[in-house]
Amino acid sequence: MASVIFVDDDPDIRSLMEQTLTLEDIPVGCFEDGPSALKQVHPEFEGIVLCDYNMPGMDGLELLQQIRSIDADIPVILLTGQGDISTAVSAMQLGAYDFIEKPFDHEELIELLRHALEKRHLALENRRLKAQLRHLARPGPRMLGDSVAMQRVMATIDPVLDISANVLLHGETGSGKDALARYIHENSPRSSHNFVAINCGAVPENLIESELFGHEAGAFTGADKRRIGKIEHAHMGTLFLDELESMPMPLQVKLLRVLEEQRVERLGSNQIVDVDVRIIAATKADLKALSDKGEFRSDLYYRLNVVKVDIPPLRARKEDVPKLFHHFALIAAARYDRESVPLDARQATRLMQHSWPGNVRELRNLAERYVLLGPAALEEGDSASGPNITGRQTLSEMMDGFERSAIVSALNTCHGSIKDTMVQLGIARKTLYDKMKKHGLDKAQFKD
Repeated sequence: MASVIFVDDDPDIRSLMEQTLTLEDIPVGCFEDGPSALKQVHPEFEGIVLCDYNMPGMDGLELLQQIRSIDADIPVILLTGQGDISTAVSAMQLGAYDFIEKPFDHEELIELLRHALEKRHLALENRRLKAQLRHLARPGPRMLGDSVAMQRVMATIDPVLDISANVLLHGETGSGKDALARYIHENSPRSSHNFVAINCGAVPENLIESELFGHEAGAFTGADKRRIGKIEHAHMGTLFLDELESMPMPLQVKLLRVLEEQRVERLGSNQIVDVDVRIIAATKADLKALSDKGEFRSDLYYRLNVVKVDIPPLRARKEDVPKLFHHFALIAAARYDRESVPLDARQATRLMQHSWPGNVRELRNLAERYVLLGPAALEEGDSASGPNITGRQTLSEMMDGFERSAIVSALNTCHGSIKDTMVQLGIARKTLYDKMKKHGLDKAQFKD
């Protein structure tokens, strides 16, 4: 990804600027006009914009105004001719970061760009810190993690907390789908009403319809009295449907009708009950692939897939492991009235080396055993019991651990881009590929 977006209608100037910045190890993207450059600008863009003032169509001043409407914190630097100085000063009054006069001094330009990039990085970091503070100030469940992968999850969730859009959570078993669903509910206007959860794969097929829709007395054998279903019980609140892929096809049709009409009819009744329910569905399967094969209703998939959140497995955000372990250990210590002894740096490093096939659930169970049994709980080496983190490490093992963590962090930051990861780590492409192969890493697992 480019750190500098350069806009100029002169191809020779674009070529010169690309060579100049590439030699300075500053990633650059060159564009011949404002509209094409604007396609690359968004609130999470981590770079800056350098543009010529005099351009046909959209000039530098109009481009500045368009960029500030997207994100006022993106520094925009104007290149001006001698006759444009007064205009450039006016542009600065409108929010331009600075201007530089043609012909420009090489060192002066590079210094200005580096300062502007530093300002942009600080602005984004402050924005992220403020968002974290808002999360910590909220009541109820909290989603812990500072990794890039979790930042993406929270960036997707934040805009929909205050509205009733349906949400589809996708992630491996134990990755935290239930916790995220509760977080969304507790931080929404529906938090004062019921959060109703049902595991579609745990309820027998002959009972799940009654569980969801309720029934009247005598509706079927054994229905001795009226029962309010989960959907009706979640009125004004949130209904969490876990393992949605297990829901029988006939029931999917009835659920779709509820979603479209916001009305429910109990089994054995002709009375229609109006409901106001937000649906959060969770699945470990690829519902789109299932719908393409006719194994899941495509209309229900698209009705639920208003906002889709891919929850990363724990192995894709290992930098969060120590904080999560500490959090779960404190909870267990309070529950069992025990003392929680923090892990040392060596133990924390070994935790981050584990593959965590059971995801967050496995980590939580290990933290609980650690509080109850002490360091002995960490001695088992099998994945069912947890990683062996008490054994002595050689210097080579410790270096391998730190090396893998650094590469994983860089790949996460660069969204799997090999070129950007090379730049961040300061290593050659072949070296990076060799080390990724050594540590069992694939760039595909870090892409959006």
